Amino acid sequence: MATKDTLADALNTIKTHEVTGKTECDVRPSKIVRETLKILQAKGFIGDFEYVDEGNTGHFKIKLLGKVNRCGAIKPRFAVKKDQWSDWEQRYIPGVGFGLLVVSTPQGLMTNEEAKMRNLGGRLIAFVY
Repeated sequence: MATKDTLADALNTIKTHEVTGKTECDVRPSKIVRETLKILQAKGFIGDFEYVDEGNTGHFKIKLLGKVNRCGAIKPRFAVKKDQWSDWEQRYIPGVGFGLLVVSTPQGLMTNEEAKMRNLGGRLIAFVY
Protein backbone atom coordinates (compact mmCIF):
# COMPACT_ATOMS: atom_id res chain seq x y z
CA MET A 1 0.00 0.00 0.00
CA ALA A 2 1.40 3.38 -1.00
CA THR A 3 1.64 6.08 1.62
CA LYS A 4 -0.21 9.31 1.04
CA ASP A 5 1.95 12.33 0.29
CA THR A 6 -0.18 15.23 1.50
CA LEU A 7 2.35 17.81 0.28
CA ALA A 8 2.45 16.38 -3.26
CA ASP A 9 -1.37 16.26 -3.28
CA ALA A 10 -1.61 19.86 -2.02
CA LEU A 11 0.86 21.22 -4.59
CA ASN A 12 -0.87 19.31 -7.39
CA THR A 13 -4.24 20.74 -6.30
CA ILE A 14 -2.81 24.28 -6.29
CA LYS A 15 -1.28 23.78 -9.75
CA THR A 16 -4.42 22.31 -11.33
CA HIS A 17 -6.69 24.97 -9.83
CA GLU A 18 -4.32 27.73 -11.02
CA VAL A 19 -4.32 26.30 -14.57
CA THR A 20 -8.12 26.20 -14.68
CA GLY A 21 -8.37 29.78 -13.40
CA LYS A 22 -9.97 29.05 -10.04
CA THR A 23 -9.57 31.64 -7.26
CA GLU A 24 -9.36 29.22 -4.33
CA CYS A 25 -8.83 25.58 -3.46
CA ASP A 26 -8.96 23.23 -0.47
CA VAL A 27 -6.13 20.88 0.51
CA ARG A 28 -5.69 18.25 3.24
CA PRO A 29 -3.78 19.57 6.22
CA SER A 30 -0.44 18.52 7.68
CA LYS A 31 2.39 20.34 9.39
CA ILE A 32 4.63 20.23 6.29
CA VAL A 33 1.77 21.52 4.11
CA ARG A 34 1.16 24.40 6.55
CA GLU A 35 4.84 25.38 6.66
CA THR A 36 5.15 25.17 2.86
CA LEU A 37 2.01 27.32 2.42
CA LYS A 38 3.53 29.92 4.77
CA ILE A 39 6.61 30.12 2.54
CA LEU A 40 4.54 30.32 -0.67
CA GLN A 41 2.42 33.07 0.89
CA ALA A 42 5.46 35.05 2.08
CA LYS A 43 6.95 34.88 -1.42
CA GLY A 44 3.71 36.01 -3.09
CA PHE A 45 2.75 32.79 -4.87
CA ILE A 46 -0.52 32.36 -2.98
CA GLY A 47 -2.83 34.64 -1.01
CA ASP A 48 -4.25 34.06 2.44
CA PHE A 49 -4.98 30.57 3.68
CA GLU A 50 -6.85 29.33 6.71
CA TYR A 51 -7.54 26.07 8.44
CA VAL A 52 -11.21 25.11 8.32
CA ASP A 53 -12.09 22.68 11.11
CA GLU A 54 -14.88 20.23 10.35
CA GLY A 55 -14.98 17.94 13.38
CA ASN A 56 -12.77 14.91 12.72
CA THR A 57 -11.48 16.32 9.46
CA GLY A 58 -10.45 19.71 8.24
CA HIS A 59 -8.69 21.40 5.38
CA PHE A 60 -6.74 24.47 4.38
CA LYS A 61 -8.71 26.92 2.23
CA ILE A 62 -6.22 28.76 0.00
CA LYS A 63 -6.77 31.96 -2.01
CA LEU A 64 -5.03 31.65 -5.36
CA LEU A 65 -3.40 34.64 -7.06
CA GLY A 66 -2.72 33.09 -10.47
CA LYS A 67 1.06 33.31 -9.93
CA VAL A 68 2.02 29.62 -9.85
CA ASN A 69 3.22 28.37 -13.23
CA ARG A 70 4.45 25.05 -11.96
CA CYS A 71 5.03 23.42 -8.57
CA GLY A 72 5.54 20.00 -7.10
CA ALA A 73 7.02 17.87 -4.37
CA ILE A 74 10.56 16.61 -4.97
CA LYS A 75 10.93 12.85 -4.60
CA PRO A 76 13.15 11.39 -3.39
CA ARG A 77 14.02 14.09 -0.86
CA PHE A 78 17.57 14.69 -2.08
CA ALA A 79 20.16 15.78 0.49
CA VAL A 80 21.91 19.00 -0.55
CA LYS A 81 25.21 20.20 0.87
CA LYS A 82 25.58 23.93 1.50
CA ASP A 83 27.93 24.36 -1.50
CA GLN A 84 25.65 22.52 -3.99
CA TRP A 85 22.68 24.92 -4.20
CA SER A 86 23.35 26.19 -7.73
CA ASP A 87 23.37 22.63 -9.15
CA TRP A 88 19.94 21.86 -7.68
CA GLU A 89 18.51 25.27 -8.58
CA GLN A 90 19.46 24.67 -12.23
CA ARG A 91 17.75 21.29 -12.11
CA TYR A 92 14.42 22.43 -10.65
CA ILE A 93 13.86 26.14 -11.34
CA PRO A 94 14.04 27.82 -14.76
CA GLY A 95 16.14 30.87 -13.95
CA VAL A 96 17.91 32.91 -11.31
CA GLY A 97 15.41 34.85 -9.23
CA PHE A 98 12.50 33.03 -10.86
CA GLY A 99 11.02 30.46 -8.52
CA LEU A 100 12.29 28.77 -5.40
CA LEU A 101 13.04 25.49 -3.71
CA VAL A 102 11.51 24.62 -0.35
CA VAL A 103 14.12 22.94 1.83
CA SER A 104 14.05 21.15 5.17
CA THR A 105 17.06 22.22 7.25
CA PRO A 106 18.08 21.73 10.87
CA GLN A 107 16.55 25.19 11.46
CA GLY A 108 13.19 24.28 9.88
CA LEU A 109 11.60 24.70 6.46
CA MET A 110 12.89 27.61 4.37
CA THR A 111 13.69 28.61 0.80
CA ASN A 112 16.94 27.75 -0.97
CA GLU A 113 17.92 31.45 -0.80
CA GLU A 114 17.50 31.56 2.99
CA ALA A 115 19.48 28.32 3.36
CA LYS A 116 22.29 29.78 1.21
CA MET A 117 22.37 32.98 3.30
CA ARG A 118 22.54 30.96 6.52
CA ASN A 119 25.18 28.65 5.01
CA LEU A 120 23.00 25.54 5.53
CA GLY A 121 22.42 22.33 3.65
CA GLY A 122 19.20 20.36 3.83
CA ARG A 123 16.74 18.10 2.06
CA LEU A 124 14.77 19.22 -0.97
CA ILE A 125 11.01 19.22 -0.30
CA ALA A 126 9.36 21.10 -3.19
CA PHE A 127 9.80 23.58 -6.03
CA VAL A 128 7.60 26.39 -7.30
CA TYR A 129 7.81 28.99 -10.06
